[in-house]
Amino acid sequence: MSINCDVAVLGGGTGGYIAAIRAAQLGKDVIVVEQDKLGGTCLHKGCIPSKSLLRSAELYAQMKDSESYGIETKGVSLAFPKVQKRKAAIVDQLHKGVQYLMRKHKIKVIQGRGRIIGPSIFSPKSGALAVELEDGEMETIVPANLIIATGSRPKMLPGLAPDGEFILSSDEALEMSSLPKSMVIVGGGVIGVEWASMLKDFGVEVTVVEAASQLLPNEDQDIARELRTLLERRGITVLTGAMILPETLKTEAGAVSVTARLDEGEILLSAEKLLLSIGRQANVEEIGLENTDIALKDGFIRVNDHMQTTEPHIYAIGDCIGGLQLAHVASHEGIAAVEHLAGEPSHKYNPLFVPRCVYTRPEVASVGMTEQEAREKGMKLKIGKFPFSAIGKALVYGEKDGFVKIIEDGDSGDIVGVHMIGPHVTDLIGEAALAQVLDATPWEISRTVHAHPTLGEIMGEAALAVDGLSMGI
Repeated sequence: MSINCDVAVLGGGTGGYIAAIRAAQLGKDVIVVEQDKLGGTCLHKGCIPSKSLLRSAELYAQMKDSESYGIETKGVSLAFPKVQKRKAAIVDQLHKGVQYLMRKHKIKVIQGRGRIIGPSIFSPKSGALAVELEDGEMETIVPANLIIATGSRPKMLPGLAPDGEFILSSDEALEMSSLPKSMVIVGGGVIGVEWASMLKDFGVEVTVVEAASQLLPNEDQDIARELRTLLERRGITVLTGAMILPETLKTEAGAVSVTARLDEGEILLSAEKLLLSIGRQANVEEIGLENTDIALKDGFIRVNDHMQTTEPHIYAIGDCIGGLQLAHVASHEGIAAVEHLAGEPSHKYNPLFVPRCVYTRPEVASVGMTEQEAREKGMKLKIGKFPFSAIGKALVYGEKDGFVKIIEDGDSGDIVGVHMIGPHVTDLIGEAALAQVLDATPWEISRTVHAHPTLGEIMGEAALAVDGLSMGI
């Protein structure tokens, strides 16, 4: 038996279900095939559960420091099972919300493992899906267009694989029933530093090992240096330019040890657990790509500006195509793909317009090019920086660390990039992202009235600082 539809989406994560909703809004008959739970990695193993844990960790740290706010407390303690229970409740609520959206838009969801099949009696071209249902039965879906949204999974280090006890990926770490006393984190990218910040606030001794010369290798050097300083001030050990030697791994007596190689020599690291956070790889195996002419590049599905693969009726979006592996990127890619296949005016997202957020304490957020990237392009730059220590609302919050940095193209006057580290900057980055889209200049931001006292005032001050005119310092 086969089912015909206008659009089939293979994968019900953030990009997949957003694409399905947009297709339904355009009058398409849509089927989503998901082998696990709607919402995908972001909802169940990434953004949402990790941010729930981070919020609990942040609040716990603030409560232990409550005397600095004039509030005396006694006996503040952490009940980690309740932290996990709260996380699960948030995920469950949002999962139900996604299920409701599928019903609201009359999108058929088929629970099962989907695989692309080649030309057959069902379809003269590849792109039909053979779906193995939970009961073992098979279903065939024949769409006019297919969108692949199979996401990604944690990348493994050769010779170092999660065992669920001593060595964890972020997937296993999210499900810990209790906290270890110590953790070595391999990888100082976004996931690694978020876990480092969270675990330290929970009272865990943390060491971060990063192969690159800085934490957050893709971010501005000034931001990376500041983050390292602030994490080390909190007692987190940071090793950069360090390579883990998997062959030295030992697990015994309730602990794990491994050697890291640095320029100055080798160092033995030991902790109760080790967390691997070295990036993510695309889920492109066992989905039937060999039955198509779809091309891969560096392990990711190759697409054009409209998200079309090398088979024009098959699109791919999200983590499985590489680039910026972010939920909000996957959503925009899904919308772009659907609008193109529907013949609508299709927007193309520019990676330089995409905000990037890191939910450490303090937070990091950025949009556009780093100073280093801009200089490599030969741009003549003007740069303005302004510290949170000169912002009244930051002092009221008791969170004065960090700054905002605005980079201007000295020839055109346009903003090249905005980089932030400090309190709630993941909420402030929206103004900078809008400025990028509108080709705004620092002068225009400085002429925008920012309410006082707010954290957002720092955008106006940093914009003035580009021309040496800031009022606050």
